[in-house]
Amino acid sequence: MTTPTPYGPSTLDALRRSVVGRDRELELVVAALMGRRHLLLEGPPGTGKSTLLRAVAQSSGHPFDFVEGNAELTPSRLVGHFDPAQVLESGYSEDVWVDGPLTRSLRGGGLLYLEEINRIPEETLNLLVTVMSEGELTIPRLGRVDADPGFRLVAAMNPFDAVGTARISGAIYDRVCRISMDYQDAADEVAITTRQISDSSPQFASRVVDLVRATRSHSEIRVGSSVRGAIDMLTLCRDLATLRTLAPTERSVALDAALTALSGRIQLHDSSASTAERIITELFDEIMVEQEDSVAEDPDSGADPGKDGGTRPAENPTTNGS
Repeated sequence: MTTPTPYGPSTLDALRRSVVGRDRELELVVAALMGRRHLLLEGPPGTGKSTLLRAVAQSSGHPFDFVEGNAELTPSRLVGHFDPAQVLESGYSEDVWVDGPLTRSLRGGGLLYLEEINRIPEETLNLLVTVMSEGELTIPRLGRVDADPGFRLVAAMNPFDAVGTARISGAIYDRVCRISMDYQDAADEVAITTRQISDSSPQFASRVVDLVRATRSHSEIRVGSSVRGAIDMLTLCRDLATLRTLAPTERSVALDAALTALSGRIQLHDSSASTAERIITELFDEIMVEQEDSVAEDPDSGADPGKDGGTRPAENPTTNGS
């Protein structure tokens, strides 16, 4: 196992090589971790919260425990438990204790990442208050577990999702540093998308990103798609085109890919009389078709039309995964 290194400038340099953009957020995260602070990352899905934290753990060599927040996350699932069969045989002792992710991270000096913290039951959250303020956890019949100096707790939440969530108490907010993470700009999202789908035309990928971004500002859409929608749409375009022996930019291919990739990701306002499929189709014709027509009509646009009427993929530089 790699010996963990202290959080610092080298962590930031490694993150900048593996994460697209996010310079401000990267600096804030590393600064908080250097100061032994715990963090709350707040932002909509698909803004790179878990990607950022995994990159932090990988670049520093610290263990990483991912915990999905939900109503079933009881204290014993987070902390650990005594093995019932072995307790009957030899009684309560440290030998029959099974660490949960919290205890494992405390002992090993790891990053404990709690996703959707506002979905976790209050009794489970109450365990974290002492852990964050005192750096220790007392377990009945086991004793006290002290936090390794490398231990950090990072939680995440989606501020736009109110179904099945609870309000976070002031005691939690008082013990974390909060970083707001919104969607990245268009150029960064194109870079993320082409990094994942390297064989796509940059021009076509840019239009797909424009389509996805348009879902976030449509008057009838309450929650739009993240950049994952663009990645999935390009993947479907490529593979569906192969099955149909058509170009990925063909309208029948690209529209079906858009409907499949995006219709489940957007959430309409309750007052909307439309459907996700109708709105995506309208946005598709407005953005994908009209932009393609304008590029084809502009001889100075720089586009390189391919034989199939699409654009010829350009070579992509080698990049690290995000």
